[in-house]
Amino acid sequence: MDSIKPCVFIIDVDGVMTTGHFLYTAEGKVMKIFGPDDNDGLSLLKRDIEIRFITGDKKGFPITKKRIVDDMNFPLDVVSTIRRVDWIRGRYPLEKVIYMGDGIFDHYVMREVCYSIAPANADKLAKQHAHYVTERSGGDRAVAEACLHIMAKFFTPFNPSELPSAHGKLSGEWAV
Repeated sequence: MDSIKPCVFIIDVDGVMTTGHFLYTAEGKVMKIFGPDDNDGLSLLKRDIEIRFITGDKKGFPITKKRIVDDMNFPLDVVSTIRRVDWIRGRYPLEKVIYMGDGIFDHYVMREVCYSIAPANADKLAKQHAHYVTERSGGDRAVAEACLHIMAKFFTPFNPSELPSAHGKLSGEWAV
């Protein structure tokens, strides 16, 4: 598996990038809780692999789009939680896909792709089928941890002794 160079890291949003909680008012869904540092980890990894996000949450799509597309500049697609294998297969060779998910249907994807990751608070089946389970929970740096793991396993490990170069087009505010 280490000899395979994956071409894409596909990340489920809710429960992975977020805590999985949906905050409602009488008017409907208004907030999701996204955690710290995940965008920084993704910025370190994006030079090595394509990164894209999927969500099954149509009602919360405007919230997710604001964070993932508008703020972080990553592609985002709405994909049924039970049709993800077909969606991925139509775009990428499954043997070159890394998938990170947490839900009760994500194990179906995890069984088919080359490498899978689950956050610490994922569904039991997702964790059973994951190649790697993060120590951190979704919405609490799990994606950043996964990025460092992917770098070490498939690409060049992150060197915490060196500051990332500014010309690497890193994320957000800290790269200014």
